[in-house]
Amino acid sequence: MSNPSSVSKTTASDVDAASTESKSAAQEPQASYVKLAMRNMVRKRGTSLYHFFLTTVGLLTVLIGLAYLTR
Repeated sequence: MSNPSSVSKTTASDVDAASTESKSAAQEPQASYVKLAMRNMVRKRGTSLYHFFLTTVGLLTVLIGLAYLTR
């Protein structure tokens, strides 16, 4: 069936390396969502400004339209 000599054995150095990697990953905090969003906005400045102004115009249109309908 299976050959026991072909099974690799885990050494102490492999375990130490794996635990060191997991500790270093745990010590480095992941970048927050807000930080990533701000970095993305800086990189894509034109798109962000376009969407901001489009949202502003849309919101003003809705508010003015509701004010007109409910007067």
